[in-house]
This record gives sequence, structure tokens and C-alpha cells, in this order.
Amino acid sequence: MAQSVVVQVGQCGNQVGCRFWDLALREHAAVNKNGIYDEALSSFFRNVDTRGGGDGPGIYKGKICSLKARALLIDMEEGVVNEILQGPLRDVFDSKQLITDVSGSGNNWAVGHKLYGYQYREKIVEKLRKTAEHCDCLQCFFIIHSMGGGTGSGLGTFVLNVLEDEFPEVYRFVTSVYPSGEDDVITSPYNSVLAMKELNEHADCVLPIENESLFDIVNKIHQMISSGKLGSTVKQNSLVTSSAGSARTVQEKPFDAMNNIVANLLLNLTSSARFEGSLNMDLNEISMNLVPFPRLHYLVSSLTPLYTLADVNVPSRRLDQMFSDAFSRDHQLIQADPKHSLYLACALLVRGNVQVSDLRRNIERLKPSLHFVSWNQEGWKTGLCSVPPVGHSHSLLALANNTCVKPTFTELKDRFMKLYKKKAHLHHYLHIDGMEQSCFSEAISSLSDLIEEYNELDATKGGPRTDPSRLQIAV
Repeated sequence: MAQSVVVQVGQCGNQVGCRFWDLALREHAAVNKNGIYDEALSSFFRNVDTRGGGDGPGIYKGKICSLKARALLIDMEEGVVNEILQGPLRDVFDSKQLITDVSGSGNNWAVGHKLYGYQYREKIVEKLRKTAEHCDCLQCFFIIHSMGGGTGSGLGTFVLNVLEDEFPEVYRFVTSVYPSGEDDVITSPYNSVLAMKELNEHADCVLPIENESLFDIVNKIHQMISSGKLGSTVKQNSLVTSSAGSARTVQEKPFDAMNNIVANLLLNLTSSARFEGSLNMDLNEISMNLVPFPRLHYLVSSLTPLYTLADVNVPSRRLDQMFSDAFSRDHQLIQADPKHSLYLACALLVRGNVQVSDLRRNIERLKPSLHFVSWNQEGWKTGLCSVPPVGHSHSLLALANNTCVKPTFTELKDRFMKLYKKKAHLHHYLHIDGMEQSCFSEAISSLSDLIEEYNELDATKGGPRTDPSRLQIAV
């Protein structure tokens, strides 16, 4: 079985990554009752014999000794990584797979990308190679980062460039958390647009996620719990919206709930790589089937059922309702409405006891209400994983290559231009070696070109559907 490596960069990346590893361990513990190191575990974990001190050699068969995450943790502040190393997951991370500094990137893309990037390049390459050496068949790198800060946006996209240079054949999936318009980082539009240029050029697939959408989802869940619509009891050992399994914790730490939703997106995305299923979907198939043009690799994700994500004691959503929810505005992880925009392609990753016939029936039911490009009317990719998420009978992750992502980019461009027209805060960036004003003009030009590509596709929406002319067979 192929393996994947997670590279978590910056405060947001490491907090989301921490939730991913916690939930992944719980998921495997629920399935792997005998404590045997199997192929499912090997996709994201090494089995290490630590009895002789240090990390010890890898063990490929038999009982689980000590599981180590196939991960690289990078942050230019020590706080979050130290918190992880003092928490319950401390033994899951290889002490040699950490890169930290003390001063941080000061919400400055140039500091993360140009300063720390070049300063730590050799160290990053060395640790990435070491992680890759522990894999029999390295299939994919997952980068988790935020776009608004300095380390996540700057150093995160620097790592992306390094991965393309050092491992050009390995797929690069990026989970990017975009800041909201009311973000408390004034320079976040600069950081996000500078990072976007790197994502356009070096990523295979990007899963954009907006803080605002996560916040709305968590608020809706809280409202439903407090109003009693979803029942009065919340399940213990909550797997999604709470770290500690109580609704009270969710209210005290809203970011935990938001991070858990992103972590669950990654769990569902990787479920076919980790578990058996009647219709398994390889990670490289997502890029192959959903990205018809190299720059249009931004996939809008939606999770369903959201109500059972609240871990409230209510019956599971009906299967057909779950498919309908996946295409509704309320379940998208960015502020978008895919139903009223144009689909280039769509993937449905279903977990649990669901039949291929259920998939086909729901696709046929939904197709008339969805607008697909004329040249890809059958642009569906489906995957079935037989292992459902813990505590649920089934779940669905929809990944849509859809022009509805355009407003997110347009709004980001507008926020960038408000600052850039006044040349506000530019001096903080330009005093960093290697950072020039042309970096800004190239970045906004790259984003404008991307928006224009989506505009051209949108212009074809609603036009007459013309079937391509067929070859005439000479008799």
C-alpha cells in the first residue's frame, strides 16, 4: 500500500495537523482491535521499536510497538509545537522531524518565504528525504497551512516549491485555510495573494477552506444544540467538533471545533488510501480526474452529514438527504454556492455501508439541477470506502472543481488592492533580502489571470449544449 507524508506549517497548520493525527488514531483503534501493524496503519504511521533507546528500526509486521506519524512539523515560533510535544500525542511525533525557531515570521510572507525559507532549506530537504526513506511507495505529500500569517503562507509555500524540486513525481495536496474579511492580521491580503501565486504554480490540488465558513458551521451546530432541535444530549468522546468530548469545551475553544472539521475533511479524503472498499479511489486519481487544466486545481469541499458532526444523539441523515446536503450552500467549507455555478468535475467519496447503485441513483437524481461544462457532462468520480467514521453509519465528502471559488479570489484581490494602492505596509516586506516590489505585481497579475480563466468558463454557462461532431465511418 502507498504511503503519504503530512507537512504541517505554522500555527494553524500544526493545530489542524494535531487534530488530524488524534482523530486518525481513534479511527484506526476502532477498526484495528488486535493491535497488529497492518497496511491501513502503514499509510500514515511507521511502527518503530523504541526499546533500545532513540527511534529504533522500523518494524513492518506483527504487533504495534510504537507508532510514529509520517509527518514533518514546522513553525517559526515554538509555542504550538511545544504544546503538542507536552500533550497526549507527544509520543506519536518523531523528535527528529521538527523544525522550530523562536522569533516567528511577524505576519510577513517575505520573512517566512525569503528569510526563513533560505535559512532552513537544507534542514527541510534533509528531513523530507529522511521521511521519504521510511516509505516503500511514497504517493503524496499533504501540506496544511494558513494563508493569512507569515510562516504558514510564506514558509508553507516555500516548502511546496522544495517538494516540487526534490520529489517532482509525488503528488502535492495543499489544504489552505483562507482568512476572513474581518481578520485581525492587517497584512493578511498581501500574504494570501503572494502565497496564491505559489499555489497556482506548484500545487497539484488545493483544498481552499475559509475561516468564515468553519465559524458559521460551528455556530449553526451550537444553535441547534441549544435550541434542542438535535436532541438534548451530546455524545461523549466527540470526534469532530470537540477535543474533549463535551459541548462546553467547544464553546470555550472555538478554534478546536473549526480545526476538527478540517481534520475530518482530511480523514475522509484519505479513507480510501487507508481502508478497503468496493470502489477505492486513489489519491492521484483525484488530481487526474478533477483537474482538466493545470492552474484550475482548486477543489471546493463539503462534508455531510453536518448534524451528526455535532455528535448529537439523533438518527443519522437519510442517505439521499446526505447527497442533497453535499451540494447545498450550508455544507461548503468556503462561502460559495456550487449549485448556481459551473462544474468542471465532481468527486464523491462515500464511507460506510453504501452500494454503487445508491451512488448512481443519487447522481442521476441530482444531475438535472447541476450545471456541468458542455465537454464534461459525465464528469463524476466516485469512491466507496467500507469503513465509516467512528460513531456514524455513513458519511460523504464532495470535492467540486467549480467556478464558485471565484468570488473568494475576487474578494481577496479587492482587499489586496485597497492596501496596495496606498503602498501601505510595503516597507515591512521590501527590506527583506530578495523581496522586490515586482513580487507584488507578479502575484496580483497571477491572481487576476486565474480569475479571468474562471470568468471565461462562466461565460459558457447556460449556452446551448453542443455534442462534438463524430467521425463518419466510411462503408
